[in-house]
Amino acid sequence: MDNINDFFFDGYYKDIWKAIIPEQLTLKEVQFLIDHFQLIPGDRVLDMMCGYGRHSLALAERGVEVTAVDNLPDYINEIRAKVEESSLPLQAFQQSVLDYRPAGKYKLIICMGNSLNFFNAEETQKLLNNWAGALEDGGHILINSWSLAETVIPNFTERSEATHGGIDIVSTSSFLFHPTRIETETRMTGAGASSENKLAIDYIYSVNEIGILLNNSGFQLEEIYDIPGKKKYALGSPRAYIIARLAQE
Repeated sequence: MDNINDFFFDGYYKDIWKAIIPEQLTLKEVQFLIDHFQLIPGDRVLDMMCGYGRHSLALAERGVEVTAVDNLPDYINEIRAKVEESSLPLQAFQQSVLDYRPAGKYKLIICMGNSLNFFNAEETQKLLNNWAGALEDGGHILINSWSLAETVIPNFTERSEATHGGIDIVSTSSFLFHPTRIETETRMTGAGASSENKLAIDYIYSVNEIGILLNNSGFQLEEIYDIPGKKKYALGSPRAYIIARLAQE
């Protein structure tokens, strides 16, 4: 398996990703989305690489009409079960995000959890082009990344160790070029010493390179935050929330 999209969804490692991301972070991100983009019930939001739906479900619970897309059936099946249980205004689709063609127009498109960095420059441009065609005039995209060059270069470490839910996780990373990327091999060891090895690739873009990709698709970069709405992104910031608006003709 060679893509982090599948990283936490094999066997009994399925729930690690949920344990890593605090619920409080999701609540703060969702509140920022509602406040900054002035979302109201009935507005349409597209959540690309939606994962297990932490943003999609929270927005739908507030009456926002959400379309959630991910390539993994485990994610989508979980979202659909919660939608059916609570009758939420949310449609979930299991499909390659590179091949997905959005229907209708959206006020906001989000891509969270460092998901855009799974894709090389050509693929990223294709995604941005698709998203530009799916936005209302003056609509926005928000991209969450922790793999911008200005983040990873000052903070790059070759080895890290952590434990989540009784599973030991050891990651070894290499910083490579042509294209610029980080390749991370992770070994996860659980109860009974059973283990899995995974390889993940994050493509690294500078702020300038992201700006060029956005401009090529008709977007104007408006702001990059470290803490949404409170602290702007700077050299060494651990995360980035990139906000861009579709330029009006």
